[in-house]
Amino acid sequence: MKIVNTLFLLLFVSLSASAAEPEGVPPPPEPYCQWEMVNYAIPEPLCGLQGEAARGEKIVSDAAKGNCLACHELPIQSVEAYGTIAPPLSGIANRLGEAQLRLRVVDSRHLNPNSIMPGFYRDPSLINRPGKSYVGRTFLAAQDVEDVIAYLVTLK
Repeated sequence: MKIVNTLFLLLFVSLSASAAEPEGVPPPPEPYCQWEMVNYAIPEPLCGLQGEAARGEKIVSDAAKGNCLACHELPIQSVEAYGTIAPPLSGIANRLGEAQLRLRVVDSRHLNPNSIMPGFYRDPSLINRPGKSYVGRTFLAAQDVEDVIAYLVTLK
């Protein structure tokens, strides 16, 4: 009897572990990296990560990720339509440095409390009434933010 119970338990654990999560359920949130604002900028990359511009370009144009094109004009060849509610981002690297861009993407409300731009890496405890899938998490992962920054600094 003890062997049968042990086998049943092993089978149950094995099946439970191999069962896929239901579609639409996000993975657990990544640990949040604290950041520090210095002179209206975030000088250090989030979590010490290094971004990649090619991934950043995909994130800014992905409606399920950054969706920057909903509000900003960006110089992306394959995009036919973009938003006009926010400033165009062509040439943004001539106007703002990497650390300044990072603060704007992370949480622009530190510059303008009335900003409608989402804080893509705002402290999850400060997000008011998040959707169920965003409870305890940021809108973008730290790596995604650094990828976006790496892309934006190429826009000269």
